[in-house]
Amino acid sequence: MTPGPHEPTAPTPGEPDRASQSPDARSTAGSDGHEWKPYHPPQAAEGPDGAGQVPGHSAQPAEAPSATAASGGGGWVSGRSPQGAERTAAEPPDPQHRSAPEETPRRAPAPTGTTPAPAEAPAPHTPAAGPGQGTVPGAGGAPGPAPARGRRPAVRRAAALLAVLAAGAVILAALNSGTRHGHLDPRSADPAGSRAVAELLKERGVTTRVVTTAREAAAATGPRTTLLVTDPDRLGATQRSAIRSAIDLSGGRTVLLAPGEVSLPDLSPGVRTEGDSRRDDLDPRCTLPAATSAGRAGTGGNLRYTTTLPGATACYPSDGRPTLLVLPTGTTGGDTVLLGSETILLNESLAEQGNASLALHLLGSRPDLVWYLPSLADSDPDTGTGDADKSLLELVPAGWSWALLQLCVAAVLAALWRARRLGPLVTERLPVAVRASEATEGRARLYRKAGARDRAATVLRAATRERLAALVGVPPTRAHEPASLVPAVSARLTGGPTDVTALLFGTAPSDDAALVALADHLDALEREVRTS
Repeated sequence: MTPGPHEPTAPTPGEPDRASQSPDARSTAGSDGHEWKPYHPPQAAEGPDGAGQVPGHSAQPAEAPSATAASGGGGWVSGRSPQGAERTAAEPPDPQHRSAPEETPRRAPAPTGTTPAPAEAPAPHTPAAGPGQGTVPGAGGAPGPAPARGRRPAVRRAAALLAVLAAGAVILAALNSGTRHGHLDPRSADPAGSRAVAELLKERGVTTRVVTTAREAAAATGPRTTLLVTDPDRLGATQRSAIRSAIDLSGGRTVLLAPGEVSLPDLSPGVRTEGDSRRDDLDPRCTLPAATSAGRAGTGGNLRYTTTLPGATACYPSDGRPTLLVLPTGTTGGDTVLLGSETILLNESLAEQGNASLALHLLGSRPDLVWYLPSLADSDPDTGTGDADKSLLELVPAGWSWALLQLCVAAVLAALWRARRLGPLVTERLPVAVRASEATEGRARLYRKAGARDRAATVLRAATRERLAALVGVPPTRAHEPASLVPAVSARLTGGPTDVTALLFGTAPSDDAALVALADHLDALEREVRTS
């Protein structure tokens, strides 16, 4: 039966009582009332591998902490007095698994020649020490450093900044895209697109096919096809030649939308431009069935034409010059339509006047419609588009002024947001309270390390002058004027002669000893003024 922590250990039969023979075997009572027994180190036994082992202990080196007699982690070894015991420098166990001294009593040593059974000690939970961390003997398990509080706000600010930048990029991309995105594209529902007229043609059985190269456009033409060229002036010489061959050989209809002086000589010889029309909506004033059925339409506002070719039909004149011209081709049944304005094909103006009727008659006369949108690959590098004559502001994409205005408004709102306080100032508790003496000592050490005796002397003298001015009745604004402070201080001195001017307004000390002497003299001067 194992004895309790406070029960005396009975000697083994046949073995003399060591407690009665040893002079140090007296029971020593600690300050906490516990009875301390003499500790005899057990004899080392030979293990299975030949190495010596301590009976009652595991072969693992220093795994189980020694029992402590105080809650602070330090303890006395049994058999010694609490006053002269040595502290154990074991690894501090986890506070949750710490055992009281009376819970793990030591057993009395077994008789010589007997191998006692090893005592099973619970393995303590030892926290892993990180790099650069040490263990203080006798100290309890202290929690690790708390994570920085400013990390989460910094992440939030960075995320908010990224969100603002992404939103600004999206807005600028939308503004820089301009209003000509999908211009005259039958698939675009933008105001400048032509999806509405394509849908109306689809309802009437006309199939619309979009091509982007002159080769595809020429290959798709035929007697049952209407070819619409949306930007003839962009075509190069090779592309204009391919379109001209398709006009002469297809036997279908070709609609040229606002052709100018660049493309007219190749696509429609014998036709010239006569400037722009001053009015947008014009009357037909011709016998063309499509024009008479549509009535007044928005064919003006752009180019006008003139021709001397026989068989030409001129409609929608403006100041005597037509804005719509229909020319017969060499092949029977084929014709070419020159339309001076794109207004009647746009989504935003299709429902005005007779625009929809005129567009359906011009583009829906054949069952197939080839919608040719010239790409940059079809442009002629030798043919300019007029950008060289434009100013810098004209070359900037549309919408830049709105983008600049929004950026200015955003900057003003951000300045107001950052400058306006949303409430009174809040006093925050400092994480560490620093004593005034420690702050003073730290500042003095900085002065000493930098060798700034002049700065230290200036601070000492300025503080002394302010305190003396309050004692002698000199205003604080004149505390640093020798003519005001020195006579008032000298009148309060009762001792021997003292050079107050040199003491309060003198030169900087030459060494550390002179600085210390200056501090002593200033203290003595202030003390004498206070007691006078």
